[in-house]
Amino acid sequence: MGAKPTVTFPSGSPATKSSFEVLTAGTGPAVKAGDKVIVNLTVYNWDGQQNAFQGSSYDTKAPETIPVNEQLPQVLRDGFTKVKHGGRLLAVMAGDSAPQQQQGTPPQPTKVFVLDVVGAPPVALKAATGKETGDKLKGVKVDNPGGEKAPTLTTKTGDKPSKELVVKTLIKGTGEKVKPTQTLTVHYTGKIWGTDKEFDSSWTRGEPAAFPLANVIQGWQKGLAGVPVGSRVVMSIPPDLGYGAQEQQGIPANSTLVFVVDILSAY
Repeated sequence: MGAKPTVTFPSGSPATKSSFEVLTAGTGPAVKAGDKVIVNLTVYNWDGQQNAFQGSSYDTKAPETIPVNEQLPQVLRDGFTKVKHGGRLLAVMAGDSAPQQQQGTPPQPTKVFVLDVVGAPPVALKAATGKETGDKLKGVKVDNPGGEKAPTLTTKTGDKPSKELVVKTLIKGTGEKVKPTQTLTVHYTGKIWGTDKEFDSSWTRGEPAAFPLANVIQGWQKGLAGVPVGSRVVMSIPPDLGYGAQEQQGIPANSTLVFVVDILSAY
């Protein structure tokens, strides 16, 4: 365990039926339906000829978070619930596990997965927790009602926005500092500088958002790296670190974006 597996294939044709096998049971907590697990994943194509290696998170150093839910193929759902944290699972995903093929599309090759359950994401905070700093962003107003209530962001202003990224910490958390490679759970509201137009808000949706920090706009990547978990920040993001000259779903071209963000977890 803790090392990249190598898989030796039997001779002959690949399996046509999906299956799983518990290679190591693991000694940690049992995995239950509905859990999210962090896994190191190694994948091969099983075609009975090359049986080519497709990739491994042991090489990329980026384990994947997998929710054990209805979206997961049945064979993986069944397999995960038979292992504990620290366990290793071998799963064969054959054609019978894929949705019905479209007419004329070639069938997907049988795939072999080796999945090492290395942990679970941390339980996310409900809201920012920590000391209010008294810091402000000129031209922008944030009301912090306290507790788990959403802050109110107001961006209607005659002030000109900065051409640089501006990040102000409103509540300083006490958690670990966010690393650029981590997956974050956050609550946020986004508005356009000067107009007070809200274009997106996880608070409005009633559910925090989770994503790898490396997959979002530059302003978030630069603005949130190094901020302690549990913090609430307000960011003014110039167009070149946002959506630039492209109009995006109700965000005019060359907009300065303003976000208030609670960092609820990072792993």
